[in-house]
Amino acid sequence: MRFMVLVKASEESEAGGLPTVEQLNAMGKFNAELVEAGILLAGDGLHPSSKGARVRFEGDKRTVIDGPFAETKELIAGFWIINVKSLDEAITWVKRVPFDDRAGVEIEVRPVIEAADFAPAMTPEMQAKENRLRERIEQQHS
Repeated sequence: MRFMVLVKASEESEAGGLPTVEQLNAMGKFNAELVEAGILLAGDGLHPSSKGARVRFEGDKRTVIDGPFAETKELIAGFWIINVKSLDEAITWVKRVPFDDRAGVEIEVRPVIEAADFAPAMTPEMQAKENRLRERIEQQHS
């Protein structure tokens, strides 16, 4: 199962604060462990919301809202996508994230929806099309 691991933003991350050398080294070691375990599919940190935007959809109207965004607790500072057997295994890995020296860090763990989760609405034709798209993505990035 794939899980998205979402590192919630903090006032520090939203202010553009960067990790220390020690914190970067610890995170690099943790990321290497994820790679060695064969479970890391992707992962990155994100710039503060001041460098981003939101697009609000209302019917056929699209409204662009420039950052920064006020509610830090609703923002994401980084993420991993991991492939493990269960939510319990994902949580076990997340408990090892090296945030020991930073108080109040919160990480959310959520399963990624798989094509099978859309059954019975997803027809075999739709599934085949989805598979072709995923294969094309893999080819483009390999």
